[in-house]
Amino acid sequence: MVNINVRLFGVAMIGYLVATLLYVTYVVSRNRAVGVAATLLALAGWIVNTAAIGIRCIESYKAGFGYIPLSNMYESMVFFSWSIMLIYLVFEHLYGYRAIGAFVAPLGFLGIAVVSFNPKISADLQPLVPALQSNWLTAHVVTCFFGYAAFAVAFAISLMYLFGKGPEAGKGSSEAQGLLPAKKVLDELSYKAVAVGFPLLTLGILTGAAWANYAWGTYWSWDPKETWSLITWLVYAAYLHARFTAGWKGGRLAWLSVVGFCAVIFTYWGVNFILSGLHSYAG
Repeated sequence: MVNINVRLFGVAMIGYLVATLLYVTYVVSRNRAVGVAATLLALAGWIVNTAAIGIRCIESYKAGFGYIPLSNMYESMVFFSWSIMLIYLVFEHLYGYRAIGAFVAPLGFLGIAVVSFNPKISADLQPLVPALQSNWLTAHVVTCFFGYAAFAVAFAISLMYLFGKGPEAGKGSSEAQGLLPAKKVLDELSYKAVAVGFPLLTLGILTGAAWANYAWGTYWSWDPKETWSLITWLVYAAYLHARFTAGWKGGRLAWLSVVGFCAVIFTYWGVNFILSGLHSYAG
């Protein structure tokens, strides 16, 4: 059953890859039918991704481990891909800017690909280490990764702003504009994604502190993962402060969003593989 589970993740990965190609084709060709096909394929990939996570959860309970699959690098990365695509699809549904998928769908693909093709990362079901045997696991990991996923969407939109060729102003949909949304629109969408991610990351840090007190007897120990989570939080706090207080918009905020997502990646990957600490089991 685990092999079927891993194969389903592979199908989702391929779905995200082909959706990426279709989104890029849509941006270049301005063909609405291609754009609709890209969205449908991205949605299909997300549904397969959902099914694979569900099956893995069922198998965990059947094996006697009894946990939601969020405990190691493989499981967290496939959940990260799932979260990114979910938030993107919601944004596309709400705001109608399908061209953004050309920048977001690759992140969904890479999330699964980097663990599927890395021989050092096992896809096998494994029992939880003692530090993870807590009801706080789901609350902490889910809120953090939804926050990370929202920041990933903001990062992709910021790259569109910095390197895309969209018009400087305008309010039409991406289909009406042909290529990319207006930069004013991209700036607003990036802010909205950060506004979604920031409270989720805040909640993730708070639940993590509560869990740390339960597991280790202290709310905060300046562990490398905790420190970098705080750094990431401060970067996005600065983003929101700069927008509301200093009136920053456009390129400066886009670069700050890029810096913030780099902090996210280091918090998630760099700390696990470079620095040692209480969270070393996450690698």
